[in-house]
Amino acid sequence: MKTVFVLFDSLNRHILGAYGGTRIPTPNFDRLAARSKIYDKHYVGSLPCMPARRDLLTGRLTFLHRSWGPLEPFDNAFPELLKQHGTHTHLITDHYHYWEDGGATYHNRYSTFEFVRGQESDPWKAMVQPHWERLKEKYHDAQTEGAPGNKYGPYMINSEFIKEEKDFPSVQCFAHGFEFLDMNRDKEDWLLQIETFDPHEPFHAPERFKEPFKTGWNGPIRDWPRYGRVEELPEEADELRANYYAIVSLCDFLLGQLLDYFDSHDLWKDTALVVTTDHGFLLGEHDFWAKNRMNMYEEIVHIPLFIHDPRNPGTGRVDRLTQSIDVAPTFLDLHGVKPPAETEGTSLLGESRREALIFGYFGGAVNVTDGRFTYHRYPDDLMKQEIYQYTVMPTHITKPFSTEELSGATLAEPFTWTKEVPLLKVPVIERSPMYYNYGPGQMLEDDTRLYDLRTDPGQETPLADAEAEARMMGYMKALMQANDAPPEAFARLKL
Repeated sequence: MKTVFVLFDSLNRHILGAYGGTRIPTPNFDRLAARSKIYDKHYVGSLPCMPARRDLLTGRLTFLHRSWGPLEPFDNAFPELLKQHGTHTHLITDHYHYWEDGGATYHNRYSTFEFVRGQESDPWKAMVQPHWERLKEKYHDAQTEGAPGNKYGPYMINSEFIKEEKDFPSVQCFAHGFEFLDMNRDKEDWLLQIETFDPHEPFHAPERFKEPFKTGWNGPIRDWPRYGRVEELPEEADELRANYYAIVSLCDFLLGQLLDYFDSHDLWKDTALVVTTDHGFLLGEHDFWAKNRMNMYEEIVHIPLFIHDPRNPGTGRVDRLTQSIDVAPTFLDLHGVKPPAETEGTSLLGESRREALIFGYFGGAVNVTDGRFTYHRYPDDLMKQEIYQYTVMPTHITKPFSTEELSGATLAEPFTWTKEVPLLKVPVIERSPMYYNYGPGQMLEDDTRLYDLRTDPGQETPLADAEAEARMMGYMKALMQANDAPPEAFARLKL
C-alpha cells in the first residue's frame, strides 16, 4: 500500500465548498470531494496543535491527562508502528512546533523527515541587530506590541526572507512532496505526510492569492488576529478575514497541484489519499477570534476529512460520528497492521459506530456531542480546581516544567494505557509557564452549556433541557471512564 496524508492547520470546514461553504471558491477541495469519501461528522479530540497531533499519531485522547507536550515512551505512534512493519514513513512539514521542547519526540518516529523553516514565530534567521523601527512601520500596532521579545518579532524577520511564491514554506512543503513522489511513486509500502502550518495565522500568502479578496485596506499589514474577543473596527476585521481567505486559496491551489500529480501518474488506482486538519478557527463568529480562549464551538471542533481508498474507491458522504483518534488506526488498517490494545480510535474504513465522543483542552471544559447535541461542562471555578499533569516527559511548549511545578510532583500508579509505567503527577499551579496560554487561566468563557445543533446550528442560544443534559452527562462519564481518566477529572466536573 502507498499512502499520502495531507495535514493542514486551522482549516475551517465551513469555508470549503464540499461542506456548503460559499465565502470563497475552493475548486480543488471540490475536485477532491468528487474522488473521495467526505466525512460529515468528523470532530477533534485534544487541542490545540501538539495535543491534536498526539491524538492523531497515537489514536488516543490525551487532554484529560496532559496539556501540550511530547510523545511519551509508552505512546504508540502510527509512523513508528508502520516503520516496524516494513512501511517507510516520511514527514515533510513546516510546523515548527515539532522542533520545540514540547514536540521534539514526534518527528523522530518517522523513517525520514524534512523540515521547512520560516512559519509564524519559528526562530529561523539570525538577524543580530534588525532595524526594528523600520520593520515595525510595516505592521499594524497590534502586531508589533512587545516585539521583538515576543512571537511577533520572529515573524517580522522571517517575512523579510519570504518574498517570492517559491519561498513560502507551504509551497516548499508540497515541492518536497513531489520530489518524494518522483523518487518513490513506483515503489511499494510507504506513507508520505505532507503537513503545512497554513492556513494557521499569521495569514501570510503570496500577493496573487490576496488579489481576489482586496478590501481597500490602506493601513499597515494586518494578518494576525489576537486570540480573544473581536475588538477591531469592521474594516480591520474584514482585512483579517480577507487574509485568511487568501491563505486558504493558497492551500486549495497546492492541493490542486497534488491532485494534478495523482491524475498525471494515475495514483488513484494504488495510492490512498487522506486530507484533514487539526482544528478550525473562529473568524469573528460568536464575537471571537481564533481558539483556546472560548467555548469549543462547532467552527473550532467540527473539522473536514476526505479519504480516497484505492481498494474501495467509492465516493459520497459518511454520516457517522468520527474523530481525530480514528486517523492512526486507519493508516494501520491501510497497511495491514493491527492496532495496539491501547488504541481508542477505530479505522475510518470500517463501519464502526459510536453513540457520542468527547473533546477538550486540558484544564478546561469536557465537551461531548452525539451529533445532534453538544454539551460543554466546566468546573465551578477554573482557577481553583484540583488538576494534575501526568507525564514522564515534563516539558511545556518551549521550556521544561519549572522547578516550582516539579517540587510538588509525586509518583502516580500506571494507567491502563501506560504499559506498566508509573508517571509523575505534577500539580497545575498558577505559576506554571503556560497556565495563561494552554492551561486553566486561558479561558474567557467558563459556563456550562447545552446546544441543539438541529434547531440551533450556530450555537447562539444555550438550551435548558434536563433530560438531554442528563443523557450527555452519561455519555461524558462513560467515555471518560473508557479513557481511564484520573479521579480528579470526574471530581472537578462533579460527575
